[in-house]
Amino acid sequence: MEWIRGVFLMLLAAVLPLSAWDLGKYGERKFERIGAGNVWVMHGPAVEPDKANGGFMNNPAIIEGKTGLIVIDPGGNYRVGKKVLAEIEKVSKKPILAILNTHKHGDHWFANIVLAEKYPKAPIYAHPNMIREVKAGEADKWYGILNRLTGNLDGTKPYRFPDHELKDGQTITIDGQTFKIFHPKKAHTDTDILIEHVNSKTLFLGDNVMKNRLGGFDDSSSILGNIELLEGIMKKGGYTLYVPGHGPSGELQETVGPFLSYLKILRDEAKKAYEADEEYYTVKKETIARMKEFQNWDAFGHQMGKHLGKVYQEIEEKDME
Repeated sequence: MEWIRGVFLMLLAAVLPLSAWDLGKYGERKFERIGAGNVWVMHGPAVEPDKANGGFMNNPAIIEGKTGLIVIDPGGNYRVGKKVLAEIEKVSKKPILAILNTHKHGDHWFANIVLAEKYPKAPIYAHPNMIREVKAGEADKWYGILNRLTGNLDGTKPYRFPDHELKDGQTITIDGQTFKIFHPKKAHTDTDILIEHVNSKTLFLGDNVMKNRLGGFDDSSSILGNIELLEGIMKKGGYTLYVPGHGPSGELQETVGPFLSYLKILRDEAKKAYEADEEYYTVKKETIARMKEFQNWDAFGHQMGKHLGKVYQEIEEKDME
């Protein structure tokens, strides 16, 4: 009778839904089919990396082709990668054929290593600037940041670098799925790519768009460049689905609009201070007053002032050209 019990348990497992990844206070996380039938996204909590989320807060995505899967930004460390891979395999048992990384920040690509362990022949694509910068020290910098914030990276295998270049304007087809690549010269960073999935009319924006949280702008970024990029996207339209680097996916206005509005308020207030020959912090109070929509976004309290100072500096530098 033992074999009957075994068969019963297998049948039970086949019909019962698989439990999702339990991320404690941040709730369950799983891949959800959104947009076209072969696009799946697992939305991470829109917060900074911390011990509770273990460094998972980005939006990994999978596109299902005829024989395999293409993965975009698998996550921020080895342990996260194990969980993400397990959730991928609940969606499909097809092999991973390729991985695409949107930019240099480790919370998006450190989990490459897990997927590469199981699928070592799968190419990993990124912009050449990203490949160069992560090998030159950006990976180590982000490893230190994430380990400090999460406390869970020590002793894990940190990197599997991208090994195939994607340049602005390039089109690639993988397993019947076509992708167009756009590289803004300088927006969120100088390493970013935006990825258009032609088949589903989906645009993967990377961290050029965030919703419900604010991240940092480093020396390789440009807030003015980010504004120009998003204004162009808003004007062009044409996609069914927009997937940000952090926060919920959706249609154009609901996804791209809020972050663009935030950046434009920063620019306008900083410009006001600069033209009055005042320092940027003199308009901080007025800037906050215009940002009621964003004051509950994660990290607003310690990022907004930095952003205001940065765009002020960019305005000053542009005036000096």
